Amino acid sequence: MTRVIIVRHGQSTYNTEKRIQGRTDASKLTEKGCNDASLVGKALSNISFNAIYSSPLQRAKQTAQIIWRSQENNSAQSVVPQTSDLLLEIDLPLWEKMLVAEVKQKFPEDYRIWKQSPHQFQMLVPNSEGDSREHYPVLALYEQARQFWQEILPRHPGQTILIVGHNGINRALISTALRISPSRYHSIQQSNCGVSVLNFAGNLGDAVQLESMNQTQHLGDILPSVRPNHHGVRLLLIRHGETEWNRQGKFQGQIDVPLNENGRLQAQKAAAFLKDVKLDFAVSSPMLRPKETAEIILQNHNSIKLELQDGFREISHGLWEGKLESEIEQEFPGELERWRTIPAQVQMPAGENLQQVWERSVATWQSVVEAALANQLQTGIVVAHDATNKTLLCHILGLSPDNFWNFRQGNGAVSVIDYPSGLNGVPVLQAMNITTHLGGGVLDKTAAGAL
Repeated sequence: MTRVIIVRHGQSTYNTEKRIQGRTDASKLTEKGCNDASLVGKALSNISFNAIYSSPLQRAKQTAQIIWRSQENNSAQSVVPQTSDLLLEIDLPLWEKMLVAEVKQKFPEDYRIWKQSPHQFQMLVPNSEGDSREHYPVLALYEQARQFWQEILPRHPGQTILIVGHNGINRALISTALRISPSRYHSIQQSNCGVSVLNFAGNLGDAVQLESMNQTQHLGDILPSVRPNHHGVRLLLIRHGETEWNRQGKFQGQIDVPLNENGRLQAQKAAAFLKDVKLDFAVSSPMLRPKETAEIILQNHNSIKLELQDGFREISHGLWEGKLESEIEQEFPGELERWRTIPAQVQMPAGENLQQVWERSVATWQSVVEAALANQLQTGIVVAHDATNKTLLCHILGLSPDNFWNFRQGNGAVSVIDYPSGLNGVPVLQAMNITTHLGGGVLDKTAAGAL
């Protein structure tokens, strides 16, 4: 497995001025940007990197240098950061250096397309012959990200590498790894000095897992901040705490296994983590393990009534339930391998397939979002299960059930989904699989366990 840790540069002067940066190198790190970069270095100090790559633009290059310097006590840390032009930020030549407000005013139609259909957004850029060429910034960026992966992954099989880039290129790197469409460019958020973790089984096109995305807890931010133009709802999607069967690697499915002692502790840690977040509503699967997780979290929010929704139940594993992988392999030879590689094509014996889980969980999710918007509720929790959550994440990012294994969901982990423009707008995955409150640092140390 090749582990890739992706960091966005620290706050820059253009960030504070709300200017479009693109490929201009006029923007420098602010004092906060430098301080936050050292906090990233501290958060990553127990990880040994085999290579560090950064964009050549000074705001990213300086962030990488600060992180690297804070790693110097790590004896295995003899690698020097190197730059790659394939990590340059998105190229927006006609907008660079302009205030976002100016762009909206001068190019209202272009800005609308950029926000609503980024894959169709184009600029007519003058060339040296005096003509103009059509430039599709987002499509070009995705091609650049693919080239980066194709060049870098074969160099580092089984190693750990650090990438320090920008908001746009980091989104494109995550998207091309997971095959998320360029039309969903704005569906992924990257905060300044936010940390994301990708695990590659091989090269681009082989199996890949997004372990976590846009963690900001090392900066003192519990959750990524709500954008100023956000008029919608924020959902915190949480997986239940550990059960004894998770620990043993037994398939639970719809067998109602309660939390074990560690699971209750994880729920308490999630409760402490979300204590100061103002919640307006709470929904859970009716099964014991998520229900108890939700109830523990709501001890700090006692005015909120927990609503149970059947559509969020775990997948029914049918005849696999209560069995270890070795027992399933014996009774249903080859089926586990199919479940691991082509999950959308597996019909659980006397149970469900992913399409059925998808239909009930997505319909329930949409109804929760709709009700929250109708009642002007801003933030709520949804506590469910591994398979349910992974299915919902696929839906949120415009993926199909084939992408089920691309997402990790640790016991007690929190993901953040915003609907800034209501139900008809594109949802934004602000952060995914936050587990820092469970004591593992930036890496997910929860039980690998079966579902």
